[in-house]
Amino acid sequence: MSGHSGRRGPIRVALIDDYEVVLAGLGRMLERYADRVEIVEIGVHARVDEPVDVALLDAFAQREPEAHAVARMVDNPMNHHVAVYTWDMRQQQIDASLEAGARGYLAKSLAASELVDALQQIAAGELVVGRSETRRTRADGLDWPGRAEGVTDRESEILAFIAQGLSNADIAELVHLSPNTVKTHIRAAYRKIGVSNRVEAVIWGARHGFRPDHRSVDHWLEQSPT
Repeated sequence: MSGHSGRRGPIRVALIDDYEVVLAGLGRMLERYADRVEIVEIGVHARVDEPVDVALLDAFAQREPEAHAVARMVDNPMNHHVAVYTWDMRQQQIDASLEAGARGYLAKSLAASELVDALQQIAAGELVVGRSETRRTRADGLDWPGRAEGVTDRESEILAFIAQGLSNADIAELVHLSPNTVKTHIRAAYRKIGVSNRVEAVIWGARHGFRPDHRSVDHWLEQSPT
């Protein structure tokens, strides 16, 4: 990567997600490493007009396959390198994202210091694939909509898809779970947020950070300089 890997000072990292609360949590987790990473938050209200060393795609409640999003980000010359940040460490997902041009595929179970190390390695031109861990192992500081109510990260993703109008069958396909398992997560999430049906869940979600701004992300991806 010309002119970046040998540069002193923090690397520039763009955080890409549709949800402000997700971006804010990730930003808080990384803020104590400001001497190594300069965060440019995008996804809802901002876009990158200058080159970044690494664009980090948080895969929370993404309807588009990760590989498709990666390919579009790779096509943006402002992104010197692209990495995926996710709980889904299945090999087929890793292979598809790397084939689309990602230089990193990072598990959300990485500690903040490990994530920063990985981002710096990616910025230097290395290929980094994080280790897989159980979903019960979470990096300190991560956040997601509904966490304050006791909703787990998986339940939050499913609630986010419900808020987007997806059926249980659609959700099961996206999160690679059986329909019965999805129903179990939905029942647990409904109990925690105090609703009894899908309409109430959508209303609750609209009031508690489950409304993504896909158009804003699409606009940034489409309008980035070519």
